Amino acid sequence: MITITPIPALSDNYIWVLQKDQQAIVFDPAQAHPVLDFFAKHSLELTACLLTHNHNDHTDGVAGLLERYPDLVVIGPQETAQFANQILQPEQQFGLLGLSFEVIESAGHTAGHISYLVDREYLFCGDSLFSGGCGRVFTGDYSAQFAALQRFKQLPDFVLVYPAHEYTQSNLKFAEAVMPPSCILLEYQERADILRAQHRPTLPTTIGIEKQINPFLQAVSLDEFIALRQQKDNF
Repeated sequence: MITITPIPALSDNYIWVLQKDQQAIVFDPAQAHPVLDFFAKHSLELTACLLTHNHNDHTDGVAGLLERYPDLVVIGPQETAQFANQILQPEQQFGLLGLSFEVIESAGHTAGHISYLVDREYLFCGDSLFSGGCGRVFTGDYSAQFAALQRFKQLPDFVLVYPAHEYTQSNLKFAEAVMPPSCILLEYQERADILRAQHRPTLPTTIGIEKQINPFLQAVSLDEFIALRQQKDNF
């Protein structure tokens, strides 16, 4: 049985823990101590650390994890080579904990950003896709980011999406400003507000939901995506 749990970190990060029995994997450890505390509390064995891209709020915890687990397998794209001891390429496939992992190219936020599709059911997408939004295109390569979103749109609607930040409420405010009124968007906003009032995550979301409430996934052309992304940058 698979269990996926968010460990809150920094101001709005989630470090996702994928657990199977007493073995587990962490994604994008922003900090080490909350991970170490969680693993100690639940008597888990840390099997691997997976990175999506090279930003401090996704990699700063790696050093601390390696201090505690010197033989830890750290996996990531080429841009994380200073942290990772196994480097992956887009479309590469591998296995961990008896699960299948597929690497999805999702550049734009950074030049080498990747995402992980686990068992064709769980998408760990770092900062490339958020609920109701997508990452800032720091590279200026809007074409790469738009292409990443098109790849995500091809995934089955049932795929669960695990972004690395709790940005849902602010993203939905922008979605409300640029999309036609809809019952699903209103209901999703209300759900997000209730969950956050209870200090609970709004995530995961699903590809099916995002195709209905995420304006960036609804953009039908690169030009439309660029206009939306630049509008969101100044929203």
